[in-house]
Order: sequence, then C-alpha cells, then structure tokens
Amino acid sequence: MQLSATTSLRVGILGAGRVANQLGPALAAAGHEVVFVWNRTAPAAKTLAAQLPGARALARLSAPLPAADVYLLAVPDAAVAPLLARTTWPDDAVVAHLAGALPLAVFAVQPTVRGGVFYPLQTFSPGRAIDWPAVPLCIEAADAGAEALLLGLAHSLSQHVRLLDSAQRLKLHVAAVFANNFTNHLLGIADALLAEADLPAALLAPLVRETVDKALASPPFAVQTGPAARRDAPTLAAHQAALARYPAWQALYEQLTASIQAQL
Repeated sequence: MQLSATTSLRVGILGAGRVANQLGPALAAAGHEVVFVWNRTAPAAKTLAAQLPGARALARLSAPLPAADVYLLAVPDAAVAPLLARTTWPDDAVVAHLAGALPLAVFAVQPTVRGGVFYPLQTFSPGRAIDWPAVPLCIEAADAGAEALLLGLAHSLSQHVRLLDSAQRLKLHVAAVFANNFTNHLLGIADALLAEADLPAALLAPLVRETVDKALASPPFAVQTGPAARRDAPTLAAHQAALARYPAWQALYEQLTASIQAQL
C-alpha cells in the first residue's frame, strides 16, 4: 500500500511516557486518529488520552485490540519483547517500536505481526516543546507494505525521514549517546564546578554554543582545542590538582585527555 504524507492513519499507542506524550499530540495535529492509549499505569494512559480527540484509555490489553493501521510501542527497550509476546494482535498488524538500539529481529517473538521501527532521533523532556519537522525519523520494516505505511506516517511529521537498517541505527544510537547524554553529563560537571566557585553557568553559554556550531560545521576532531590538544602539561597538572576532591571526575578528565591526544 502506497501512502502519501497526508494520508490519515488510525494509530494505537502503547506507552504514555516522555516520547508518547510528545508524539501523541503531534500525530493528532498532523491529522491522524489516535484510537487508544495503553500504559502499565492506567492514570498515565488516561492523562495522555484526554489530550487526544477521540482517544480511549485502555485499562488492559485484552483481545481484541481496537482496530488501528499501526500500533506504536512507546515503551522502554526491555519491555518491547515481553509486550509483543503477551499481547494478542490483529492478524497482520503493523507494529513498530520507537527504540534506537533495538533490532528489527525483536519481532521474532511475535511472528504474527508485521514488525517495524519508527525511531525519532531526539531527546524528550517534560515541558520542552519538540520541533517535529526538524526531528530525524528513522524507519525500518519487515515488508514493503509496512515500510510504506511507516514512511507515510513519518513524512507527515518530519522533513527528515531516513530508511536505516538495524546495524546503521545502532551506530547512530551510540553516536547520539556520545553527542547528547555524555555531553549533557559533562555540562553537569561543569555546572557543579562553577557553582562551587560561586560562578553562574551562563558564563559558559557563548563557549558551548561556539563549540557546537564549530563542530557541526567541520569535522570535530579537526577543530579540537584546549590544553590536551596543546599537550600543555602544566595546565593539565593544575586541572588534575583542582579535581582532587572528585576522584571520579579526575579519572574522567584523564581518560578524555588521553582520548583527545590519541586522535592528534
């Protein structure tokens, strides 16, 4: 089945966490019908369903499930396989998980469904709006029909849709952890060190913005700066001494210094 980006689909959402709370309203705004929301905690399902015109909150996943064109599994990675296995799905249902690191092979536990992946490459936090047209959506599916359906759904939300296989998506997910989660952790350390010195975090804002802009415009390794890149031994030693009260951060500083120098 060939779908255009404007085709209205019936969507069932399983999960009511951070991703689902952003994705559900975006799907409704794009003209799709969210027919139901299920979550392991019923109040969360009711809260999300109340924001979506016509959506039902399911207290349990008893058969038969409400009819939908696609069922999206917005649940933690570890919950996908058990949820697939214990749910009675409609024959030939298109079911897609939203995970970055989980392979398409996870659908082997439920061979009656047509498995797929609908992975949004973004970080989701309560209270922060998502610019869906700018979010890369990565698609994979077990068959051409499911792929066409998921591509149509993706194009209705985003201007950046890609077909990626499981191996590519895993590499992308690892890269995203370095770029997002690890970077955020390092900024957290920087924030804590500034707070200890009674200095505002805003002092770092121009530096952080220039660092990101420069890294996105050029190969990041090619524009590396700082005392590690300069092999500035006195400054590196002074930094190590300043971190003596924080052995874990001191060890991380040493590891990152060695990694930078290994790339020179």
